[in-house]
Amino acid sequence: MFSKVSGPVRLADQVAAVLADEIESGRLAEGDKLPTEVELVKQLGVSRTVVREAVSRLRNAGLVEPRQGRGVFVLPRRTRPLDLEAEAADTKAKVLQIVEVRRPIEGEAAYLAAARATPDDLARMSRALDAIDAAVAAGGDGVDEDLAFHQSIAESTGNAVMVSTVRYLGEVLRGGIRVTRANEARRQDFIEAVRHEHHAIFAAIEARAAESARAAARLHLKHAALRLQDADDGFWNDSPDLAVDLDTAP
Repeated sequence: MFSKVSGPVRLADQVAAVLADEIESGRLAEGDKLPTEVELVKQLGVSRTVVREAVSRLRNAGLVEPRQGRGVFVLPRRTRPLDLEAEAADTKAKVLQIVEVRRPIEGEAAYLAAARATPDDLARMSRALDAIDAAVAAGGDGVDEDLAFHQSIAESTGNAVMVSTVRYLGEVLRGGIRVTRANEARRQDFIEAVRHEHHAIFAAIEARAAESARAAARLHLKHAALRLQDADDGFWNDSPDLAVDLDTAP
């Protein structure tokens, strides 16, 4: 049904575009079931990780719906919700714009979490921080663990809209977070700074210091932008870490 896709870094974008075109053209109609993950991997010549990320984007765009134990199905045509996927990019300017979007949202999430987090919420945040450290120590980029930490803060707000928004932005911003963490991994002082900033956010939330939590979250994103600005052009134009992670992850 599909031809293999190939090309530069963002294979998930290409796969999502191929599937979206099938849906928008009507070749995959309302109620149709997408080929299985295994079939898509074989037909498109990409990894399961790429297929999952592409399907996640289609879900966020309101094009498909996963149904437990049955597969992924095409949804009825309707006015599409805001879709930021097309805005995702790996250029310095675009990622800096993404960081600007994160600052007020995650600052407010930290503020609310400081006022509302339960002991279980705090325990979940602490485990998320430990998971980041473990991933970095094992040589990983810590992207999934980083997202889980910020998601745990959103969940601690008790605000369902905040949770959904941060979850959606987490998927949209995955590439941006991957870029920031790949950049930060270049230098030990960056790694230590990021770790300190994460723990400062958690400490303020744990202490019920809402204003401090908001300030710590916003400062973390401000410093992330400064660290990105410090990256040389070669990092953005030819980053082997990004290419490996996006193209060949198992």
